[in-house]
Amino acid sequence: MHRPGKIVCVGRNYREHAKELGNEVPAAPLLFLKPPSAVIATGAAVVMPAVSQRVDFEGEVGIVIGAPLRLATPAQCAAGIRGVVALNDVTARDLQKSDGQWTRGKGFDTFCPIGPEWAGVPALDAITVVTRVNGEEKQRGSTADLVFPIPDLLSYISQIMTLEPGDVVATGTPAGVGPLQSGDVVEVELIGYSTVRNPVEAEA
Repeated sequence: MHRPGKIVCVGRNYREHAKELGNEVPAAPLLFLKPPSAVIATGAAVVMPAVSQRVDFEGEVGIVIGAPLRLATPAQCAAGIRGVVALNDVTARDLQKSDGQWTRGKGFDTFCPIGPEWAGVPALDAITVVTRVNGEEKQRGSTADLVFPIPDLLSYISQIMTLEPGDVVATGTPAGVGPLQSGDVVEVELIGYSTVRNPVEAEA
């Protein structure tokens, strides 16, 4: 399984998701990192830590970087994409809120399921992401609705840090996030491209 050097994530990049959590849409991309140690493949279990009382799913479009991007234009960034993956930005919501910053709430082992990579550059403003829990659809969004479109997002990140081949950028989650329970099966699908499906279990 591919483990990226870094996973750069974007918060509140769908207006409806910002609204459902009572947050303003940011004026610039809101960035955070997930550790590579959080990555698991499809089929592996998401483990809910005992220290958290609420662990949420967040289905996202993941962009896999194919060329070094540093101080890059949006057009250069679009040309530097290697592929796309389904990604679940699993979040201990209570810890995210209580800590005031997001590293702990989003950084636990198993909190970044990533599906098989679809190699190529699809129409970046027309990717549909769907999240299902136990087969029931919970989220559906399109990259057409992103606050910050993917090439602009990558360009913004590249002004701060070099995006390197194999890195993954998680582009934000649409409205509909919700809690997971032990015994659930959570699935994130990029329609036509990639799917990641994982059972959920409580920490032993």
